[in-house]
Amino acid sequence: MIQQVSLKLLPADAASHTHIIQHAAAALSIKHDHITGFNLLKRSIDARSRQIYFILTIQVFINEPFIERQHPPLAYHSLPLNAPRVLIAGAGPAGLFAALRLIEAGVKPIILERGKDVRARRRDLAALNKTGIVNPESNYCFGEGGAGTYSDGKLYTRSNKRGDINRILNIFVHFGAEEKIMIDAHPHIGTNKLPHIITAMREQIINSGGEVHFGQKITSILLKDGAVTGVKTATGDRFDAPRLILATGHSARDIFKMLHQQNILLEAKPFALGVRVEHPQELIDSAQYHCTTRGEYLPPASYSLVEQVEGRGVFSFCMCPGGIIAPAATDPGELVVNGWSPSKRNNPFANSGMVVTVDESDFVPFAQHGPLAAMYFQQAVEQQAFHAGGGHFVAPAQRMTDFVNKKISVSLPECSYVPGLHSADLRSVLPATVHQRLAGAFKAFGRKMKGYYTENAVLVATESRTSSPVRIPRHPNTLEHPQVTGLYPCAEGAGYAGGIVSAAMDGERIAAIIADQLH
Repeated sequence: MIQQVSLKLLPADAASHTHIIQHAAAALSIKHDHITGFNLLKRSIDARSRQIYFILTIQVFINEPFIERQHPPLAYHSLPLNAPRVLIAGAGPAGLFAALRLIEAGVKPIILERGKDVRARRRDLAALNKTGIVNPESNYCFGEGGAGTYSDGKLYTRSNKRGDINRILNIFVHFGAEEKIMIDAHPHIGTNKLPHIITAMREQIINSGGEVHFGQKITSILLKDGAVTGVKTATGDRFDAPRLILATGHSARDIFKMLHQQNILLEAKPFALGVRVEHPQELIDSAQYHCTTRGEYLPPASYSLVEQVEGRGVFSFCMCPGGIIAPAATDPGELVVNGWSPSKRNNPFANSGMVVTVDESDFVPFAQHGPLAAMYFQQAVEQQAFHAGGGHFVAPAQRMTDFVNKKISVSLPECSYVPGLHSADLRSVLPATVHQRLAGAFKAFGRKMKGYYTENAVLVATESRTSSPVRIPRHPNTLEHPQVTGLYPCAEGAGYAGGIVSAAMDGERIAAIIADQLH
């Protein structure tokens, strides 16, 4: 017999195979030696009270041979020489998963990535951190794997209506991710492990007969009678195909400008803007686990906070326990920060974006840019932050309490941000609609979470790439652009996704629709 059971266990018990069997036997009212084995299906932490528990869902085998959990098999066959071709702009999660799905359907994907492969890309990130030199084509946002490769690899999403989340996680496992991402409530791969997985995906695409071209930034979409015929790139190359999946990410401003110049319909889109907040990880552990020292069986604690202040939402974004703040600019003269964690999440700091929603009323000074108004507003804030930091990607920063009390910090706490910090008044960097609401929210968060509002927390500007400031419209059923036949706006850059998993699902969804059209 096989039965499924839910257990609420102390952390030490949840880490012990023997104790899990004993608790499962008690829950099922059977002798423990009747259990031949179990599969762990789901795992989460309940930290609502002083006593922390793990909640496990397990599949128990009773008096019959134990069979380890099986995952749906994946098979990527070689494409026929005459396979129909689809162009994919961008080798982020949307582009890669779209390519794999097309291969499954016998369609040849041709990925065009403006940046470099993951190994070469790492050198450009090192230069950005150490020397303050940004490569506009190879940085934390551009290159193989997209923004997620070197900014954490968190796989949590609420977008379960967009597609099959377990399928996406299973594909990650197939290409080298640990099986625990199929189990944990908030799965995470880690920036140190994602590059190997992304490389394996690329090799599979090529081995199956697909193509991946690096250093190929699209400069124009070729059209005939309102339909896609191909693209041209900055190298002067031309790639022909009647379908283009546009999965270029939320930071490809030149792509938005290109589309606007070609009179392809775009829309300004609200997004969120704010800062990175960094605390000592011990402080977050103490607040969330109600303890002075985190127990050995507990992972570094995270948090999720939200507050309405003066009619707008203020919320945490991309929380990185045991993480690092990194420079995520894509052009010189602009300052953007993001956060990431290694797989062990063992750094001494915890950081999170803390952002305020911004909308059309904020973009009014940039109205002359039409559908690109939000993008130019975003860029202006990033440029102001760069100048406030003094250049070379040194970031303007302020202690949390000083920010709320309108004081420039005399000193700043130790911080994980490698290019360094410069004490500044962040009210001169952020729009009033943002900094006023952040100040109100920090006090409220301090009441919700003991110790959060503290002089030991530092605010680092700016967290501005939470999502795309432009939406590329598409038909709700065909997912095709309403004006251009064969153009498929996809994932974060088009305004339809918000993370690795949701972007991957969007890429798969478009690939499936295209495959149906071709067969």
